[in-house]
Amino acid sequence: MADFLQTGLGIALLVALQSLAIVAFVMISLLFLVYGDRKIWAAVQMRRGPNVVGPFGLLQSVADALKYVVKEIVVPAGADRAVFFLAPILSFVLAILAWAVIPFDSGWVLADINVAILFVFAASSLEVYGVIMGGWASNSKYPFLGSLRSAAQMISYEVSLGLIIIGIIISTGSMSFSAIVHAQSGNLGMLNWYWLPHFPMVFLFFISALAETNRPPFDLPEAESELVAGFMVEYSSTPYLLFMAGEYIAIFLMCALISLLFFGGWLSPIPGLADGWWWMVAKMWVFFFMFAMVKAIVPRYRYDQLMRIGWKVFLPMSLAWVVIVSFLAKYEVFGGFWARWTMGG
Repeated sequence: MADFLQTGLGIALLVALQSLAIVAFVMISLLFLVYGDRKIWAAVQMRRGPNVVGPFGLLQSVADALKYVVKEIVVPAGADRAVFFLAPILSFVLAILAWAVIPFDSGWVLADINVAILFVFAASSLEVYGVIMGGWASNSKYPFLGSLRSAAQMISYEVSLGLIIIGIIISTGSMSFSAIVHAQSGNLGMLNWYWLPHFPMVFLFFISALAETNRPPFDLPEAESELVAGFMVEYSSTPYLLFMAGEYIAIFLMCALISLLFFGGWLSPIPGLADGWWWMVAKMWVFFFMFAMVKAIVPRYRYDQLMRIGWKVFLPMSLAWVVIVSFLAKYEVFGGFWARWTMGG
């Protein structure tokens, strides 16, 4: 068996099985993400939420997915059919693709490349094309307006996200997620993690992640009162399901990025406790809970407020932080607190 895995066919089979394992984890998580999102929102509003299908309503997401799959697909008369169907597929595939470089434990990653951050940014940046294609192919003014607003929003906050991550790269000296996590290891547990040296940027990254994934209070591209559900208004059945699945997968990816970049990934928060993949998954769920709570309690922003925050507040702050971290790392302030490569990271 070991000899077979060294052959070209064996390697291809192994990579295929690993890819299926990642897709299975993401898709199963997606069912519970939707369920948890609805339950948390219901609890804040003092109602029960999904509670009929399955024990405690746990199978409600499965029932909703089946409903979307078996419904009739309605295509607008003037739509570009090829682009109309390609847009949701593109959004879904690109959202899944980024998970190829996300490590869950030491060595538990499909592709441990040294430019993993660039790979994630390339995949997430291309997702905006799925949104634009969906709005344009619908041949309707509301979806087209929603897609343009979504594109402007996603591009605006990607700039801030990129600058914040540059600070992490400067501290680590690497763009590999595994190297970033290893740079946060130490005898002080969670006090070794990057949330402390990069403390101001944790909040900016979290808020920018909300805007990047069209989550409330920055869900202007899908604001029903303004745009009748934005770029997805002409979609139904499975294409709509693919758009929504891609959006939730992107949200879960942001939770993974926050865990890896600022909170030690699979590292234990308490010295003496074993590290492992369970810490990584637990942290991702904690941050998704925070995403859901923001959705439930924060009112929606106006579009001009959203863009003003991105370009006039977050961009100058993140750019200034890159300069500050560069000096702190260069001169190894506090014994290399911002320069982890000097400490074996």
